[in-house]
Amino acid sequence: MKQTILVTGGTGFIGSHTTVELQQAGYKVVIVDNLSNSKVEVVDGIEKITGVRPDFEQVDCCDLKAMESVFAKYKDIKGIIHFAASKAVGESVEKPLLYYRNNITSLLNMLELMPKFNVKGIIFSSSCTVYGQPTPENLPVTEEAPIQKALSPYGNTKQINEEIICDFIHSGAPIKSIILRYFNPIGAHPSAYIGELPNGVPMNLIPFVTQTAIGIRKQLKIFGNDYNTPDGTCIRDYIYVVDLAKAHVKAMERVLDNPDTEAVEYFNIGTGSGVSTLEVVEGFEKATGVKLNWEYAPRREGDIEKVWGNVDKANKVLGWKAENSLEDTLRSAWKWQLKLKEEGIIGN
Repeated sequence: MKQTILVTGGTGFIGSHTTVELQQAGYKVVIVDNLSNSKVEVVDGIEKITGVRPDFEQVDCCDLKAMESVFAKYKDIKGIIHFAASKAVGESVEKPLLYYRNNITSLLNMLELMPKFNVKGIIFSSSCTVYGQPTPENLPVTEEAPIQKALSPYGNTKQINEEIICDFIHSGAPIKSIILRYFNPIGAHPSAYIGELPNGVPMNLIPFVTQTAIGIRKQLKIFGNDYNTPDGTCIRDYIYVVDLAKAHVKAMERVLDNPDTEAVEYFNIGTGSGVSTLEVVEGFEKATGVKLNWEYAPRREGDIEKVWGNVDKANKVLGWKAENSLEDTLRSAWKWQLKLKEEGIIGN
């Protein structure tokens, strides 16, 4: 058994898939989640896949005393993967204080408790939103590209949190960090035991696509068809969530087991190529044979026109690479949606 890792937001979409990969790599996992955008049954799915039930604590990461109790209970935690955050761009524009309070306070609490409990490393879940809208000469965007003014409070919390981590380590804190700037995670585990299941109306594209395909949502809206892109819709770098999860395992190994690395490192995690919203919709129809009811809608405030990543650094330094095709990834998301309907969870 390798070290014990605390996964905040571990019943969420990326957190649950990362927990699976950590357990399959031999780590012991403690999940902390307040279940604000996930369900406790996800822990059952993780156990079905791995044969191991992770420890679970229903705690809000913004509650410092409650988090201190978690660290006191699990004294062997050596690393943290910090996912816990509100994550919808559009909602952050409407509710900025919610995002600043939740996303920043939760990180501050982790950092404050790490030295006290001898926790050595933290992998921070950042985002390509820190690059804003890269200039044409900076596409595909590298880790050295300038950080631009965020277009949403959500993006701004990621920028601020990156700076907080750097400032804390620069002050002499005895910890190391890898900041993973990822692009757009989609899909579901091939077993269909876990996947993306947001509470309420989905804010992300793929759950809305699958819920429209199965009849829960009447119509999918593509926000904006007048962008400066080949088909007028936004371009993103869509990465399979299982590929993304594996990058966290590589990052944790590097932070905990390699004493010669820098105290703070940054890696883009994506596929290295851009796909438009329209191409995703058409790709889903091709991969599944299901026609979608969709229409164009006005642009949405806070959306970036086009961004995709240069991932050479992650390929070379972490020894990690995205391996799954967009078509297979979309098929996995549809398999997950069908499973939810079959089990009467959502879609009947």
